[in-house]
Amino acid sequence: MRYNRQIILPEIGQSGQQKLAEARVLIIGAGGLGCPVLQNLAAAGVGTIGIVDGDVVEETNLHRQLLYNLDHCGQCKAETAANVIGQLNPDIKVNVYNQFFSSDNAFEIVDDYQIIVDCTDTIAVRYLINDVAVYKKIPVVYASIYRFEGQVSVFNYQNGPSYRCLFPEKEGLQKTPNCEVMGVLGVLPNTLGAFQATEVLKIILNIGEVLSGKLLVYDALQFQTQTIDFARNPKAIEKGYINGTQLLHRKKDIKNLSSVSFLEKCSQLGIVVIDVRELEEKPEFKGENVVQIPLAELEDYSKKLDKNQEIVLFCQTGQRSLAAMNYLRDSGFVGVFHLGKGIESLKNQIE
Repeated sequence: MRYNRQIILPEIGQSGQQKLAEARVLIIGAGGLGCPVLQNLAAAGVGTIGIVDGDVVEETNLHRQLLYNLDHCGQCKAETAANVIGQLNPDIKVNVYNQFFSSDNAFEIVDDYQIIVDCTDTIAVRYLINDVAVYKKIPVVYASIYRFEGQVSVFNYQNGPSYRCLFPEKEGLQKTPNCEVMGVLGVLPNTLGAFQATEVLKIILNIGEVLSGKLLVYDALQFQTQTIDFARNPKAIEKGYINGTQLLHRKKDIKNLSSVSFLEKCSQLGIVVIDVRELEEKPEFKGENVVQIPLAELEDYSKKLDKNQEIVLFCQTGQRSLAAMNYLRDSGFVGVFHLGKGIESLKNQIE
């Protein structure tokens, strides 16, 4: 009875519903895009859903992240989202990964999934998702949002183009404009997330035309859409595969600091502590060895530092500091750490 209205569609039927029940989909990011994706896939009866997010619910999330309410503020997003969609559909299995997607956990997390849904807002993480997915031959359903606009595509589908084919990686440190700084119309991620969920269902059911090799651009203010074709780039695919291979076989080098370890390092002389947030972001964290260098300016600032200098990075939630850490390590810095869950994890102690 639950799925009757979609089972009666000739393109789905009982066999299609069984495909949905057997599907295993990983959603990376349980924020503005992730919430509608999770809600729609759970309602459709996707049998196994993984949720990856190390963040907590904040009141500023509530205008667009509709799985959460005021009572959820301060709680882990991944666990909270899992509880909510579990109540929506108790027949599905939900796996929770209360951590940010990183080079240290990527292969372990994606191992058992057929489709990845990229609901992140950090460029470095998108390239990481791409490289792992290319190596594992897993399709990725991608979306991103900016103020009143968004875009959607599907990568690695049936040997099709990858994220790197559409967005070749540039040298240097790249920063994604996020809604914390630029703002976003609350309904926009829900629209784009519904688009992503639609592509996931089409892939599982093998129906319709999947957005592989196509970028759908949506302008909410003008209510216009544009579809841009892009081609498979063998060199970009090869680069992703090589990166994925190297990532799989490298030794794990944990550089994520706990709150206690972070505070200990901040009190040690000779360590440079870099706040990569924007200047207006709260809560403030002051100290004799703390400098505030927004992520976009870190590349230039790093040229002044000794590559043997021990460096500790932090941001609001840990995602930007993770990108900064990876950049510095790739640039030859040997002693770089970051606060894994961001300064938000220390908010009460700071206040």
